[in-house]
Amino acid sequence: MAAQALSSVADNALLIAAIALIADLHGPDWMAPMMKWWFALAYVLLAAFVGAFSDSYPKGKVMFTTNAIKLMGCIIMFSYQYLAPTASWQLVLVFFSYTLVGIGAAAYSPAKYGIVTEMLAPEDLVKGNSWIEGLTVLSVIVGTVLGGILVSPSISAHLQTISWINAIAQTRVEAAILLISIVYVAAALCNLLIPRTNIVYPKQKTQCIALLRDFRFYVSILWRDKLGQISLAVTTLFWGAGATLQFIVIEWSRQQLGYRLDQASILMGVAAVGTVVGAVIAGHVPLRKALHVLPMGVVMGLTVLLMPLATSTWAVYSLLLLIGGLSGFFVVPMNALLQHRGHVLLSAGHSIAVQNFNEQLNILLMLSFYSLLLWLDLPINLIIVFFGLLVAALMSVIIRWNLMNQRKNPELLSRIGHKGRGRALKRS
Repeated sequence: MAAQALSSVADNALLIAAIALIADLHGPDWMAPMMKWWFALAYVLLAAFVGAFSDSYPKGKVMFTTNAIKLMGCIIMFSYQYLAPTASWQLVLVFFSYTLVGIGAAAYSPAKYGIVTEMLAPEDLVKGNSWIEGLTVLSVIVGTVLGGILVSPSISAHLQTISWINAIAQTRVEAAILLISIVYVAAALCNLLIPRTNIVYPKQKTQCIALLRDFRFYVSILWRDKLGQISLAVTTLFWGAGATLQFIVIEWSRQQLGYRLDQASILMGVAAVGTVVGAVIAGHVPLRKALHVLPMGVVMGLTVLLMPLATSTWAVYSLLLLIGGLSGFFVVPMNALLQHRGHVLLSAGHSIAVQNFNEQLNILLMLSFYSLLLWLDLPINLIIVFFGLLVAALMSVIIRWNLMNQRKNPELLSRIGHKGRGRALKRS
């Protein structure tokens, strides 16, 4: 948990530093969400391969290796002035370096989540996911706020007065990235302390065509499973909406509240605090009752519609806390249910890879659409209203879908909690 949290802190702090670097290089507004788009693209393109990689080696060793890839991307971004001669090429380099971080994150994810199903019994998965999601979201808070603080005018000016930082970093962003790289190093040290679970999976295939064919089979297994398809649909929608909302909050706070990037990062942290609280409360929901939290997704989408009405500081903070709390409460049980069904039907690494593929593909779609709306110069409040209605409508469709499944399969809920590993693989 410590290794995951530290690595996630660095990822989110680096995102804010990269956004600040794009602003310093006078890049267009749509470039920041598109950078996140490239980050998500790595998850989609590598999904067929990272599951096999995760199940081929001890999870701690996988996390150490992939964290090193993230650190490499961080170092390349730090060196943007030395590796690229013009501002245009420097912007390209920022894209490339954060995409490299995305590659490391894509390979890191099946290991960091897969180890949970290796260590915990099914009845403990919701509680375990509550801790994992709570710490993950807490790391989003700390990382986002840390990134904002490091690029803020007062702190960046102070950092430049420190002799060892000034000797290495020439700009505010370089100083921020230098300190972020230290967090990646701390995560690597924690990776080395992760114990082996002594769970051994069948020998994984190495041929690309075979891995792609098998991955297609894994995706179809989870989408055909009546429990897996609902939890997969919910988590896919949640992560796509969450990634888009992150950039909506930045743009909304700039246009409606007049906030700088470092101030907007605090708002993102406030929403993440709410998510932690919601995740902690969700830890008391039994796995068998995971589907009962689905209506909270509709409520969250409708709550987003109130954002254009919030102008005072207390209203903005309260609303973002509420949105975060609702999202944390309904996604943790869904994530646990999906991990449970994935572990029973497939394996730890492959099930998380399928989950990441679907979630990140939706992030690509939603961020692309959001970037298009920004390019069309639509008012941010209009974008927020459309976004909230879309989330509420899609969650309503998923709820109706779940009710239809239960009517056709009365024994469906009794499948939750079954033990086993890779049942679908053994049958095939």
